[in-house]
Amino acid sequence: MEFEYSARCKELQAKLLAFMDQHIYPNEKVFYQEVERNGREKGNRWIPTEIIEKLKPLAREQGLWNLFLPKSTRAPEGLSNLDYAPLCEIMGRVPWAPEVFNCAAPDTGNMETLERYASEQHKQQWLEPLLRGEIRSAFAMTEPAVASSDATNIETRIERNGDEYVINGRKWWISGAGDPRCKIYITMGKTDFSAARHQQQSMILVPADTPGLTVVRPLPVFGYDDAPHGHCELVFENVRVPAANILLGEGRGFEIAQGRLGPGRIHHCMRAIGVAERALELMCQRLHSRVAFGKRISEQGVWRERIAEARIQIDTARLLTLKAAYMMDTVGNKGAQAEIAMIKVLAPNVAQQVLDWAIQAHGAAGVSDEFPLAYQWAGNRTLRLADGPDEVHRNAIAKLELAKHLPLKEDLGLPVTRS
Repeated sequence: MEFEYSARCKELQAKLLAFMDQHIYPNEKVFYQEVERNGREKGNRWIPTEIIEKLKPLAREQGLWNLFLPKSTRAPEGLSNLDYAPLCEIMGRVPWAPEVFNCAAPDTGNMETLERYASEQHKQQWLEPLLRGEIRSAFAMTEPAVASSDATNIETRIERNGDEYVINGRKWWISGAGDPRCKIYITMGKTDFSAARHQQQSMILVPADTPGLTVVRPLPVFGYDDAPHGHCELVFENVRVPAANILLGEGRGFEIAQGRLGPGRIHHCMRAIGVAERALELMCQRLHSRVAFGKRISEQGVWRERIAEARIQIDTARLLTLKAAYMMDTVGNKGAQAEIAMIKVLAPNVAQQVLDWAIQAHGAAGVSDEFPLAYQWAGNRTLRLADGPDEVHRNAIAKLELAKHLPLKEDLGLPVTRS
């Protein structure tokens, strides 16, 4: 395996690092201050921030735009998964930074879905404005009434009625649904409850302004509402969309989900490694700047042990991520399913451990808003649930491993959940 980054990747790395130093880190708190100011002065925290809109054109001018989408004529700047990995990691160091480069979830996964599976008309209508960063999108999958770690439990109905489909159901934890720029929902539901287990589900495009679609409420994560992005509960009540809005056809929902969630999972892991790297950096700086019991805390054995273990774990996670990315590029997402599942378990757990150590190193300051650690801890903790909980991924890994040695009748598919 060859993990060497291309010359173009290295050039973009240098540009991105400089952009982060010049524009992102100095404005890190500006973003959150603006959200709070919008709530205080305008009575609405769910307003797109000026700081991100100011930075987007600068990123685009420097060629730091749509880097996530490989092999697309509509996004020629897109990189391979392997070359995108170090750039996604850098963006992940600040939670809102990926949007500046039009590389934020769930838009990245939705754009990839539209590129692969949508009609030409829908690509022009939805994909192109997404690629230009003019609108945002959401992926409506997870439901409150069922265990969505098993997507065959989904109860939302998508029923054919003449030239339309009628959608009824309730979704929650739909990331991006709070943003007023969210104009399209890729929605998963069942078109045939009597079909084979993995042929019941379909995906359909639902414009955000369709009558009967209601955003009920935002759902905070450990008290953070993530405005203006948000994670929301939705109700679909007799929502009617044209029959042409179905992607690929009835019963193809699982197929589409697997194609979408492979890249989505690895992107989460790339960003999680960036979170862990930054946490380790902040931890080292803090430990070296504080004295306790007559010497710098960084000189005390327990903290050197943790620093060393953090470095080992981060590099382990990065190498497995690169292996998964390399395999996605060379043998496809299905051929890389074990590696994708393994890194989806490993990377969030590594980031969570390093964040925990970093918070401990900062003492009371670590759980405050003076540093980004508490917010990143809250966000990263969701990754052990989003796009498949650890337990389901571990089960899939085990079945793939057992299949090498024993005949199994079980379905070996990876889990499918929200992004």
